[in-house]
Amino acid sequence: MAFAAARLLREGPRDYEVVESAETGLALLDHLEGFDQAVLLDAIFTGKHGPGTVLEFGPDDFKMAPAPSNHFAGLPEMIKLAQRLRMRFPKDLRILAMEVDNPIVFRQTLTPEARKALPAFVERARRLLSA
Repeated sequence: MAFAAARLLREGPRDYEVVESAETGLALLDHLEGFDQAVLLDAIFTGKHGPGTVLEFGPDDFKMAPAPSNHFAGLPEMIKLAQRLRMRFPKDLRILAMEVDNPIVFRQTLTPEARKALPAFVERARRLLSA
């Protein structure tokens, strides 16, 4: 879903860079270093919202994990490491995530809910990147 959104974000004139990556955790540091602003696009499963619901988070919405993250290291650990290393890391970091119905199943195409929600997801990402 995030890859489909990234491809749509590339269409038309823009004043931002779009980077696609399947990497997670600390590997994202290389992609974020040097930027003042970043929007991470991802899927999320909270079980609290219907599939296709778009959620927005900031770094303060995430706490240090008491148990290991599915991504090896989560966002709080990545930010803390960037600060310790005095990296130029985005001060304006937003996470835009779309609720999915099953985070374990990988599909070659989008679900009907994701396909319907994708245009609004992309438009919200554009607004965040243009702010």
